[in-house]
Amino acid sequence: MRKILFATLLFLIQGQLRALPLPSVAELARVTKDTFTDHRPAPKERLFRSKAIDEKIREMEKRLRAVSPQLWWMFQNCFPNTLDTTVHYQRTDDGDDDTFVYTGDIHAMWLRDSAAQVWPYLPYMKKDKALQSMIRGVIRRQLACICIDPYANAFNIGPTGSEWQTDNTAMKPELHERKYEIDSLCYPIRLAYAYWKLTGDDTIFDDRWLQAINEVLRVFTEQQRRQGNRTSYRFTRTTSALHDTVSNYGYGHPANPVGLIASTFRPSDDSSVFPFLIPSNFFAVSVLRKAAEVLQKVNDDEELANRCSALAAEVSNALKQYAIVDHPRYGRVYAFEVDGFGSHLLMDDANAPSLLSLPYLTDVPVDDPIYQNTRRMIWSTANPYFFQGRAAEGIGSPHTGYDNVWPMSLIMKALTSTCRQEQEECLQLVMQTDGGTGFVHESFQKDDATRFTRSWFAWANTLFGELVLRLYGE
Repeated sequence: MRKILFATLLFLIQGQLRALPLPSVAELARVTKDTFTDHRPAPKERLFRSKAIDEKIREMEKRLRAVSPQLWWMFQNCFPNTLDTTVHYQRTDDGDDDTFVYTGDIHAMWLRDSAAQVWPYLPYMKKDKALQSMIRGVIRRQLACICIDPYANAFNIGPTGSEWQTDNTAMKPELHERKYEIDSLCYPIRLAYAYWKLTGDDTIFDDRWLQAINEVLRVFTEQQRRQGNRTSYRFTRTTSALHDTVSNYGYGHPANPVGLIASTFRPSDDSSVFPFLIPSNFFAVSVLRKAAEVLQKVNDDEELANRCSALAAEVSNALKQYAIVDHPRYGRVYAFEVDGFGSHLLMDDANAPSLLSLPYLTDVPVDDPIYQNTRRMIWSTANPYFFQGRAAEGIGSPHTGYDNVWPMSLIMKALTSTCRQEQEECLQLVMQTDGGTGFVHESFQKDDATRFTRSWFAWANTLFGELVLRLYGE
């Protein structure tokens, strides 16, 4: 069977999928063991326990075991991983909820990661008030972090300082890292909006929320670069890694002020080549519209709502004019980055927001012809960070270098697909490339999945659980 799997992947790599189709998930069950060791911490050692999530896991056991013992094993390991190992929840002295969430093997809280890590648990809040309070605490902590510094991407649990305190930027002891990324300000708004829609709890939209939204608008407006490229934010680091520092004395590549918002760093925490990161601008449009709705319906703040709506409309119009380029093979596609002068970068990075994830995170519909052209382009050798090997094929990132595929790209491909067969093929590849650990990693070497980065990456684990529920949980 192992030889068959190897041959299958080889045919896939050679573009001959029709000649030898991938085995089904049920067929994969035959090459796995009947039993697998549960890698969850013992109940008393879990950082947070949710009755609703544990109930869902028990509900899924019979269903997933019937499909594949390995699928069940990985689901029970991965789906609760954020709750089991990264969530630190408490009630503050004034009775408010407060939740600090590790990203995994780095004991700091990224605004992006923490929002994505708890996202798949949102549908279960109504059955579990403790879970709702925990997620509410994540939102409260995120809003507080934005108020501390809207240009920071990652925060410490307190004013403890970090290994990056010597970076040439305006560091504070509360900051783990100060890499400005548009998506760091988008994810908390997306999470807060969805929480409100599902629970009806509008207590999160208080003065802290209003202050945070004002900070977001201040940063986004400043980073449209209408007053020049020397903004109040700059960043350099003493490092041998080019993507870990910023050119032009920390201000980055020049931007022509065309209405788009500059992002000095990508969701990968790597510096941008061109300042206008297109996936993140689409994300900004989406969350600004959501913020405007909250400001109107909850805060009754028409002035602030209008500012959000106006900025969303301006960025949306600029995307229509500057984000689309003609590819010689794939036609009209979305660029990954542009500078407003006419330069553009055609690629995709596995970190979300990405071009691949646009229908998952933004208002771009999955049947948008330009998105579909882009999707074909980035899942091909036209994308310099698309890698094919004996273990799998998929999109990687400059963050992990040549030949490393990110399982997140396979999961995101499935989550944005309308084809069940394609979704299951992606799921199979993620299962086949766990490196024998039962968890999902940041990346793996395209020819050998046992060579992987980040053994504990909670976002990828929880995202895998979301995909399994999407395919088998309904």
